[in-house]
Amino acid sequence: MQLFDTHAHLEDEQFDASRDDVIRRARDAGVEFFLAVGTTFDSSQRCLELARRYPFIRASAGIHPNHCAAAAADEWERVVALTSFPEVAALGETGLDRHWNDSPFPLQQDYFDRHIRLSQKTGLPFIVHMRDCEPDVLTMLREAANRGPLHGVMHSFTGTAAGAAECLELGLYISFAGMVTYKKSEELRAIARTIPADRILIETDCPYLSPHPHRGQRPNEPSLIIHTAACLAETRGISLEDFASQTFENGRRLFVRFGPWEK
Repeated sequence: MQLFDTHAHLEDEQFDASRDDVIRRARDAGVEFFLAVGTTFDSSQRCLELARRYPFIRASAGIHPNHCAAAAADEWERVVALTSFPEVAALGETGLDRHWNDSPFPLQQDYFDRHIRLSQKTGLPFIVHMRDCEPDVLTMLREAANRGPLHGVMHSFTGTAAGAAECLELGLYISFAGMVTYKKSEELRAIARTIPADRILIETDCPYLSPHPHRGQRPNEPSLIIHTAACLAETRGISLEDFASQTFENGRRLFVRFGPWEK
């Protein structure tokens, strides 16, 4: 069985004492590929270093909406420079967040627009964080789609059914994390049943969002993605093996700059 964790913050300091063991456990559990996702230039650089060390990891480079207010004056240009490396397979984590409001909302919108435009220029997919701001995100995605095709993923999706349908119409993938396994997430599971087979992805968003039956465990780690995969396979009425294969191929299709699939 092949699994693909399409959103893992493997560079996070919570893994500093155990990173090699965490990766080994994930590989033993069937996770054959990882996308290590950056949230600042420094974290993106660390993701790149991981991708250079492990042939089954690729990096994403970007500035998270909650970090853009703290970004140095030259930080965006340094992120852009990272896209020249073949190990960098995606942009972000970008998007919008009205829950924490750590950065002024107009500044978040500016950085989100930068990531989307860079995606449209380079062909690299962008990774969208969306919290308490679905209408705002959809407005910006519609505007961007008027410029050209969109290539990306709605990460750790917790929006509405209508929002998911519009994102699909705009050409995006929908990814689900551990929250879809929680007892009170029936509405989210109902949305997951509507996602076309070729547009659904899975992720851990580790070290956050541990799935049931490990909810509350910190740090979450990629080996636990099996629980999210099993929950969604049951929800969609297919075998775990078929769902794992399906989402693995979807991740492979989206992150097209991976090069050889070394084991």
